[in-house]
Amino acid sequence: MSHFLAAVVLTDIEGTTSSISFVKDVLFPYARRALPAFLKARGRDPEVMRWLDSVASEIGASGTDACIAEVLQGWIDQDRKHTALKALQGMIWQAGYENRDFSAHVYADAVVALQQWHAAGIPLFVYSSGSVAAQTLFFGHSDAGDLRPPVRRSFRYRNRRKARSGKLSPELRRGLGRPPARSSSCPMSSKNSMRREMRVCKPY
Repeated sequence: MSHFLAAVVLTDIEGTTSSISFVKDVLFPYARRALPAFLKARGRDPEVMRWLDSVASEIGASGTDACIAEVLQGWIDQDRKHTALKALQGMIWQAGYENRDFSAHVYADAVVALQQWHAAGIPLFVYSSGSVAAQTLFFGHSDAGDLRPPVRRSFRYRNRRKARSGKLSPELRRGLGRPPARSSSCPMSSKNSMRREMRVCKPY
């Protein structure tokens, strides 16, 4: 990785910096279990109500907290990339991280790469399906400690197929603040190795 040269690095989280199983086997089940109690305790908070109203509008009914919790749990089971679900999951995960119920998994070689890029002054951007708040929590509460300093900015994608293409959208290009030819993208992969991702990085 010492020979990897780029003006900007753009990386996903699941299957790139971190194990997919941490998200599937730890984060998702935690949020699913906590949803009913979370909505009962915080369902009247303005920020929470905003997202509950979005869910109610989506399903075409006002519904009780219990009903909406059941809908959201179904979306978790389907791995649906709904903005309201992602926002509410992020709030639940925040409590989990702060209570030290879990910490985010990051591959050891990914930690080294992130720190090396940061030391070399190469800006690192994250592009993942989770909310920006959830991404910040992830890197702020990793097994290796606080990894937020290397991350310049996070973005959220809403379309898995387009994200898999590895092509930078106009929004991303503007956010990166670099001409496409000077940016590199580390697209999603089912391989659980940062080294694999470094080999498939594509310049644009």
